[in-house]
Amino acid sequence: MAMEALGRLVDVCVGAVPVDMSSAAVTGKRVALKGCGGLTIVVFKGAGTAGDDPTLTLKQHTANTGGTTSNLAVIDHYYLKSATTLAGTEAWSKVTQSAAATIADPGGAGTSAESQQVIVIEVDAAQLSDGYTHVSLDVADVGTNAQLGAILYLRRDLLVERAPASLAASL
Repeated sequence: MAMEALGRLVDVCVGAVPVDMSSAAVTGKRVALKGCGGLTIVVFKGAGTAGDDPTLTLKQHTANTGGTTSNLAVIDHYYLKSATTLAGTEAWSKVTQSAAATIADPGGAGTSAESQQVIVIEVDAAQLSDGYTHVSLDVADVGTNAQLGAILYLRRDLLVERAPASLAASL
């Protein structure tokens, strides 16, 4: 039996558990890029109310806690599935933008709040500035109406393969 992907190709880490993004800004947990080639960030959100479009901000850090934090302006594209109700039949759209640390209104139609969406951002470990070791993704407060969302980190291209139970903590 071949080794499964978890521990060989990817490690799954929490960025933010499902939360109502209208209750406050969502501060994504920091994840280390040491020992991997990069990070696939998956944002999964429910539909909300018109005008409550999310803004995502990618950050880099010099430590798991404390240290120095700065925006990581490397998002020049991301992938998107968007529909009033996601059915699993949607195709990925590649959305391009000038390199930035933010994605405002994913999909850029001014109506992202009204849609259920899956947003995928790729970050290569080599894109971090010298001395920076961790990455996080934040979501600004979307407004006054409920809109559920979660952030999942997939550490990819692991440099050392391990059984899932033996993976090192991703902090």
